[in-house]
Order: sequence, then structure tokens, then C-alpha cells
Amino acid sequence: MSAIDHLVIAARTLPEGAAWLEERLGVSLSPGGEHPTFGTHNRLLSLGSAYLSAYLEVLAINPDAPSPLRPRWFGLDTPAMQARLERGPALIHWVARTPAVPLPVQGELLSLQRGSYAWTLSVPADGSLPLGGVLPSLIEWQAESPAAALPDVGVRLHHLELSTPEPEQLSAALNQLQLSQLATLHLAEEVGLRAVLHAPKGEVELG
Repeated sequence: MSAIDHLVIAARTLPEGAAWLEERLGVSLSPGGEHPTFGTHNRLLSLGSAYLSAYLEVLAINPDAPSPLRPRWFGLDTPAMQARLERGPALIHWVARTPAVPLPVQGELLSLQRGSYAWTLSVPADGSLPLGGVLPSLIEWQAESPAAALPDVGVRLHHLELSTPEPEQLSAALNQLQLSQLATLHLAEEVGLRAVLHAPKGEVELG
């Protein structure tokens, strides 16, 4: 069964992103790890069981890692993304879990590993965000995802909204992947994501 696997918040640095999210939600993030293929690292937060063990990831370039041999994922190397993150951490993308990553997908299917976790992920060769971030990357876990080991701190994803100037194109792509039920679409001048979370501090919007 297809489901939202995780949401991606990017930041200039991991401490900055983690502090920003913890202050907004009123909870602590869990340790994550490093991604050697892309020279990034992360911290994680459970979104509970309502979305089939979804979680939230805060991601940043790892200053201590060697430069990767390919463009970093999620557009992190681009001047546009770096300028965006200068204004503060942001919800930039979402990843959908599938029983088996379907074809065709945008980009390559990469076999990746972080510690004991192994997965297959669709990643454009140039590291760009599919349709600016509103079309999800696709993931298939080889065993359990990190969500299974995260503590439940009472944060829940209420809904995910996708904004785009080309809703017909996005709708067609989501329908082809059988993912249209996972988020709501809106016509807008610019591409954007908005997640509404229920947290100990109350309702919180991330975008």
C-alpha cells in the first residue's frame, strides 16, 4: 500500500534546522545519521502511526563529509536552494513509500544505505527536485524504515498540501503513481508544500 514515507525539511546546518523545528513543535528530535553518497546528514521525528509510520527528516549538508561524486539530492547544491535556506529552514519535499518502486520514475533508482538501513530511492541525475518538490521521490525499504525505531513524541501529520502553477501535470503524475490520495493540490503562482501538524504546542504549519 502506498503511503507518505517522510517529509524533508532542509536547513543551512543541521543544528539550525533541528533547533528551528524543536522550538516550533515543542519536542526533541531523534539522532539520524550520515548519507555518504550525498554528503548530508539528518535528524528525525516520528509522525506516529496515523500515516503508516511516517516521519519527518531535517536534512543539511554535512561539513565534515567529503564532497560527493554526484550532485546532492533535493537541490541542495543549487544557488536557488542555498538562497532559500539563507532565509531559514523550509519544507522542500516529500517521499512516498511504495511496495515496489514503479517505472517509469523521474531520474535513477539508487540503492542506498545508512548504517543498518537500506533502501531504493528515485533520484534525478542532476539532483533536482521532481516538479520543484511537489512530485514525491519514491522509496522502497529493504527492511524496516527508521520510523520503526523512533519514539512517539505526540506529533501527527494532519494533512499535506501541494501548490503548483501546473496542477494538471502534477495530478496526472500522481494518478499514474497511484499517489493522488496522499495530498491535496492547489493552483498557485509558485511551487510549494504545506504540512499541517498536530503537536504538543498545538497546530503547526510547515512550509
